[in-house]
Amino acid sequence: MKLRRGISLLPSLFTTGNIFCGFYAFIAVLDQKFYLAAWAIVIAIIFDALDGRIARLTNTTSEFGMHYDSLADIISFGIAPAFLIYVWKLKPFGRIGWMAAFLFLLCAALRLARFNAMPDDERSQHFIGLPTPGAAAVIATIVIISEDGIFDTLHPFILVAFFYMLAFLMVSNVEYPAFKKLGFKKRVPFARFLFVVLVLYIFATIPIFALFAVSFTYALLGPLTYLYKLSKNYWVTQKEDKSIEQKEKL
Repeated sequence: MKLRRGISLLPSLFTTGNIFCGFYAFIAVLDQKFYLAAWAIVIAIIFDALDGRIARLTNTTSEFGMHYDSLADIISFGIAPAFLIYVWKLKPFGRIGWMAAFLFLLCAALRLARFNAMPDDERSQHFIGLPTPGAAAVIATIVIISEDGIFDTLHPFILVAFFYMLAFLMVSNVEYPAFKKLGFKKRVPFARFLFVVLVLYIFATIPIFALFAVSFTYALLGPLTYLYKLSKNYWVTQKEDKSIEQKEKL
């Protein structure tokens, strides 16, 4: 007797919206509409952020949903941004350009495969490596903010190096906050509430710059936190060594 299995409609619809945005990004790039392609990737990130949360809220998480979401992510946050950056800036570099775009795609695929192989308890605490939506957000917001000519004077090789950095951050062991348990129902300090209000005000006033600042800050948050922990451990070790030396002298 075969068991009939269905799928959770609402989360799957959001995941489908994610795929649609990734596909539309290809169409926009082919039409040389890079600004629209970048916004399609941003909207795909919103769909990706909502589908998992809706599945958890409605208690409809499933293995099918996880694999469907991963396939959507490789389209919208792997292939689409790689194709966008290649046609937008990397095409004049020839083989170096398309290899840089391929490296971004490869690292995105490896990042997603490693994430799916991790235990569930580790996924909820933090991400290992820059999440693919985070890397795609940086690329998309760079394209969006470049519409005003901000990066016109920037040397193309700097952008290429930055794309390489994003690729390696995805497959690194650097930890990034997951933000899966924000705790909206809990009481928070008044200062934190003011900070949230300030962030919302900035998004309402200068949304494009705010999107770029948030995505860029999140991409740098992992390496900066890693360096901070290294320096902290170094000074703690130095302090312990000095205390041991003083005890030995006594």
